[in-house]
Amino acid sequence: MTVTIFVPRDAAALALGAEKVANAIAQEIAARGLDAKVVRNGSRGMFWLEPLVEVRTEHKRIAYGPVKAGDVPGLFDAGFLEGGQHALHLGPTHDIPFLRQQTRLTFSRCGVTDPLSLDDYRQYQGLKGLENAIAMTQADIVAQVTDSGLRGRGGAGFPTGIKWKTVMDAAGPQKYIVCNADEGDSATFADRMIMEGDPFVLIEGMIIAGIATGATKGYVYTRSEYPHAIATMTEAVEIARAAGILGPSVMGSAFAFDMEIRSGAGAYVCGEETSLLNSLEGKRGIVRAKPPLPALQGFLGRPTVVNNVISLASVPVIMDRGAAFYRDFGMGRSRGTIPIQIAGNVKYGGLYETAFGLSLGEIVDHIGGGTATGRPVKAVQVGGPLGAYFPRALFDTPFDYEAFAARDGLIGHAGITVFDDSADMLKQARFAMEFCAIESCGKCTPCRIGSTRGVETADKIRQGIEPEKNKALLADLCNTMKFGSLCALGGFTPYPVMSAMNHFPEDFSPAPMVEAAE
Repeated sequence: MTVTIFVPRDAAALALGAEKVANAIAQEIAARGLDAKVVRNGSRGMFWLEPLVEVRTEHKRIAYGPVKAGDVPGLFDAGFLEGGQHALHLGPTHDIPFLRQQTRLTFSRCGVTDPLSLDDYRQYQGLKGLENAIAMTQADIVAQVTDSGLRGRGGAGFPTGIKWKTVMDAAGPQKYIVCNADEGDSATFADRMIMEGDPFVLIEGMIIAGIATGATKGYVYTRSEYPHAIATMTEAVEIARAAGILGPSVMGSAFAFDMEIRSGAGAYVCGEETSLLNSLEGKRGIVRAKPPLPALQGFLGRPTVVNNVISLASVPVIMDRGAAFYRDFGMGRSRGTIPIQIAGNVKYGGLYETAFGLSLGEIVDHIGGGTATGRPVKAVQVGGPLGAYFPRALFDTPFDYEAFAARDGLIGHAGITVFDDSADMLKQARFAMEFCAIESCGKCTPCRIGSTRGVETADKIRQGIEPEKNKALLADLCNTMKFGSLCALGGFTPYPVMSAMNHFPEDFSPAPMVEAAE
């Protein structure tokens, strides 16, 4: 019986040496004349253990990690193919606490299957949701997605079903599904992990969205910094097309849907849906005024659904297991599961999918294990570079859209960046303004000019120049940007700045003068 060894092809694992490990394993198999093969899977999302190598034994998969190429001969000597003991032996993969405690719905196949094997995808419940959708009316599909409580996982949290219904009801000779895969926030990698580790679930979700709304063409817009994701998605689309899943007759039905992968040049503002649409049309990536909404006049002026990767990738399980099943997870108006991405100065960084409702403290202290440096946690930024900094006093905040908003924060794309007590929060506030100034598309004055003045004002505070006056000026700039900017780049930059000022005022005081010794 051929033994299967899994070595991730995920970009994070590759960055940590997975390619060398895979080659070393293949050479060892050949040199020893063993009946074994290597499958390149996605990552399980436990990055401190990457490259994580797994062996499929008779009853379970045994994990070893983090594995270096130099460890491979010793692994084979230790009975690696039978799950033998070794210093890197982690036991059954699903028993690793970080993985065992998760609720994996959207990421149920990520790290488990060969990302480009349709047989694997079908074996693990793939295409079940699409099969159900084909047999339903458009209105019933939209109703099921609406009833599930699914909201936009890209950051806005807008109800997915309402957006789909708007496009379904809109008149137009052509409609489009656009997947926003322009994942530009710091500490976010969930979209990339899906595209590299389970591309067919995104394809399936986009087809279902197309059937529901009457769209026959889809585009995945991602960033040029994601070459592995682009290559995997491109190949997956070709495989799906050859299998009749994409094309003029989706799985032999009366529905047509096809799609393409497009990459942008890496402008942060193209994560905003109207800037993305401009870029997709070959124009400069600048924000459009709304209305009209993209749902009515989007790509090429036609009705368009613009959804995030995780939003679309969550649809197949809803269509397979039902709205009530999905809605049963979560709290308040935040239903289902959320892939939390834990990064920064943290002991256990990675992706953790769970139902909404865990407290921020549970995520940082228990799941993330605190800081990697061992120093106290000072601040946690949730929601990327535009997210608020939360101090330990707010660690009781549940991971829920409304709970975070009530405390002047935002979940965003659910990226969490951890900082220890050596962090300088005035420096972080300045960085937020500088980031906005660099990434601004320049269309609106509050964002373009306000962020530049914000950097200058932060520098004056640092230099001790009229600190109270300049702190008031910085707050006034934030207020103007928050309510006067056209999009979230300028509108959300005040979140990190004001939270840093409010929660860490000691960092906004000039450094005290040290008196010379007598």
